[in-house]
Amino acid sequence: MEEPAATPQAPSERTRVRRLPRRAAYDRATIDAILDEGLVCHLAFVAGGQPYAIPTAYARIGDHLYVHGSAASRMLEAAAGAPVCFTVTLLDGLVLARSAFHHSMNYRSVVVLGAAEEVEDESERLAAMRALVERVAPGRWDEIRPPSAQELKATTILRLAVAESSAKVRTGPPIDDDEDLALPVWAGVVPLALTRGAPLADSPRRDLT
Repeated sequence: MEEPAATPQAPSERTRVRRLPRRAAYDRATIDAILDEGLVCHLAFVAGGQPYAIPTAYARIGDHLYVHGSAASRMLEAAAGAPVCFTVTLLDGLVLARSAFHHSMNYRSVVVLGAAEEVEDESERLAAMRALVERVAPGRWDEIRPPSAQELKATTILRLAVAESSAKVRTGPPIDDDEDLALPVWAGVVPLALTRGAPLADSPRRDLT
């Protein structure tokens, strides 16, 4: 099974992968590639003594990640300035072994730790909105109406540096015990992929009542 060899140093002790460290990668090329392929992240933080994990869209611009939401969101308000854990997972396959114990999944994942910052600069806010739209549909920004001043005001945008991050990757077939290899059980990998379907056109005359 081919898996990335861990680079010598994690960016911080708390991002060092301890379980199966051979699957770890700390280089930005690997981390950025996973971030740039994913569409949904989970942003985890503690607010009012309660843990939260928000699934949301995101975009990367250089060394920073951006998420957005309603300015009325109490959870985003609580996340601004707070320590957060940002995670992205890409599922590549189901690994079916000959024993229950060795069933697994092939995946690529990234964990980013840091403090979320609310973006106040208007040009950066607009750039983040553009990046979020382009992440979902490249080329879309030039076709649509940009957000109005009121819409921007109603939107909270958080920024998180990618600096303190790590990736973990599993690839390849199942790792069965030698004594199980002769069992009359199918073993292998069921590949999985996220694909786009045929677009479904909207109707401008739909009933909004």
